[in-house]
Amino acid sequence: MTARRVLLATRSEGKLRELHVILAGQGFELLDPRMLGIPETEAEDNLEVFDTFEENAVAKARYFFEQSGGLPTFGDDSGLSVDVLGGEPGIFSKRWSGRSDLSGAALDQANNAKLVARLDEARHAHPSGFTDAARYVCVAAFKDSSGELVQRAEVEGRVLHEPRGKGGFGYDPYFDAPDLGGTFAEASLERTARESHRSRAFRALIVALRAQGRL
Repeated sequence: MTARRVLLATRSEGKLRELHVILAGQGFELLDPRMLGIPETEAEDNLEVFDTFEENAVAKARYFFEQSGGLPTFGDDSGLSVDVLGGEPGIFSKRWSGRSDLSGAALDQANNAKLVARLDEARHAHPSGFTDAARYVCVAAFKDSSGELVQRAEVEGRVLHEPRGKGGFGYDPYFDAPDLGGTFAEASLERTARESHRSRAFRALIVALRAQGRL
């Protein structure tokens, strides 16, 4: 059987690595924007302007579906939601630091520095009511000629004051999850591909799409 060509609507190297493991064995030929020569544009940089993970995920899938000339496209929006910070950074997780001049590991470092600073503020302001409870959220979206579909998943855990682990990306060194037995940065790529919020959302999406006969 010929593998079905699908596009992953991200340029994040860390996310691409994880998605390749998550989607392995599903019968796909996985493509990304660079492989197709899709140029980065100001419109792409401004896709995440909505108020929910769902809307942002669909916006990414829809944009790259159109840019690719109609290839079935997977997109997602994900982030960290910290209870004591009122759900922040939430949908602003990637750009929370406000450092539009940074990308990759440097941007991750700036976002994590803000996370630690905000947690310190909360701990000192409300020592008796402080909680480190948090969750990773992912909404996976799919766009093809038949329409759009989304699935949401979460992983419960807690945020740490000090990082642990050398793997992962984003807030992974600071997010400790019982389901993974440690931080996302300590877990193997294979384990995060089984247990992560992104894995759960994408696997649920594939099940739903196959139930509709779209994969």
